Amino acid sequence: MSFDRKIKIAPSILAADFANFGAECEAIEAQGADWVHVDVMDGHFVPNITFGPATCAAIRPHIKGVMDVHLMIAPVDPYIEAFANAGADVITAHVEAGPHTHRTLQAIRGAGAKAGLALNPGTPASEVEYYLDMVDLICVMTVNPGFGGQKFIHSQIDKVKQLRALIGDRPIHIQIDGGVDPITAPLVAQAGADVLVAGSAVFKGGSVSNPTPYGDNIRTIRAAAEGVWA
Repeated sequence: MSFDRKIKIAPSILAADFANFGAECEAIEAQGADWVHVDVMDGHFVPNITFGPATCAAIRPHIKGVMDVHLMIAPVDPYIEAFANAGADVITAHVEAGPHTHRTLQAIRGAGAKAGLALNPGTPASEVEYYLDMVDLICVMTVNPGFGGQKFIHSQIDKVKQLRALIGDRPIHIQIDGGVDPITAPLVAQAGADVLVAGSAVFKGGSVSNPTPYGDNIRTIRAAAEGVWA
């Protein structure tokens, strides 16, 4: 993975057809998705259960680009190797998920993946300050993690601005996860975000048999985000 700050749209398969994941991944990439975002939830750290390493391994052959795996689980460390072996290009853990974040980030990079660190809405930007030389991505949760389709939490825009200032010229992506649509995309892009996770805003109106709306939705979100720099 090479680094740049161009806007990237990362559809979350949490909003896809669960019975057709492989075809859904192929469809969103064909329609312009930059990354494929996989929300892993354990029913413990967050109040929902989704996918595990086996699902990631199953969809990996259907993804040509970046498979971005967001671990909303605790503990994290025992599962890092399994997700890396399943083909994750990026593995993101939550700073709130355990007491030894430094060790977790070391383990992710040691497994050959890019290391991400996620922050829940109530966690301040300052929590990542001493990890900035160990991460490739910081994920700002703009909803409470656990379920798709929630409303965007606007207070997180200031957090994105703070993170952008902390990061400086380091090659670190700022990712937004939650409530991204054509209205909120320019707000977070202007604040400094470059990777936008979108679930229902991408998948609405389309299907594997009719994927054109996926492309329309992706282009609309991208245009809204990029428009702040026009």
